[in-house]
Amino acid sequence: MNTQAVVCNQVLKSFGAGEDEVKVLRGVDLTVPLGEMTFLVGPSGCGKTTLLSVIAGLLNPTGGDLHVLGTALHQLKSSKAVEFRRENLGFVFQQFNLLPALTAAENAAVPLLAANWPLKKAVEKAKTLLDELGLGSRVNARPNQLSGGQQQRVAFARALIHDPKLIVCDEPTSALDEHTGHYVMELLRKIAVRPERAVLVVTHDNRIYNFADRIAHMNDGLVTHVEQNGGMN
Repeated sequence: MNTQAVVCNQVLKSFGAGEDEVKVLRGVDLTVPLGEMTFLVGPSGCGKTTLLSVIAGLLNPTGGDLHVLGTALHQLKSSKAVEFRRENLGFVFQQFNLLPALTAAENAAVPLLAANWPLKKAVEKAKTLLDELGLGSRVNARPNQLSGGQQQRVAFARALIHDPKLIVCDEPTSALDEHTGHYVMELLRKIAVRPERAVLVVTHDNRIYNFADRIAHMNDGLVTHVEQNGGMN
């Protein structure tokens, strides 16, 4: 069994061409193991979010070799890539990206609805998951009726509901105070980290570094070193 969720070998990503070309990823080597939470950290502009987007299949690499869950995602045709992401990846965005007209349960159910689940069945599964995340009493609330921490937990539920093998998070605590950030990261570790799943987090928030099993440090478009961290709460 492959124990690596992500394998990057000399991954390149540039934008523009000729004199206007900007090299953002300059030959990234990185492995992200299943069963762990890996953080990508480094200064602004070093390429963290670009690397996350390439790994998630939202951007195609310019060069190098990239395998996600054993699949060369960038080599898939567009429709197959969308299907792969829908089935295997969960996304947590910096700004939550909840739909204002939907309840918490309906927002969390969106990936199942995209996979053609019946509405009632999808919402019931979402309610069960939200209850695990401490939001059982808020399943019918709309985003504007929820605190930032509650909205982030709905976003976690949305990322987890279809049982993806890779969850990618872009600055999941940037809009939260320290106490709330720690609380939602405790929940993410408790509910998301599984032997068959990897969690990859881009963050500037050094207050949550202790939640990582390993921390990959980036600078100037490269992963400079990876440290084991333990994943202690």
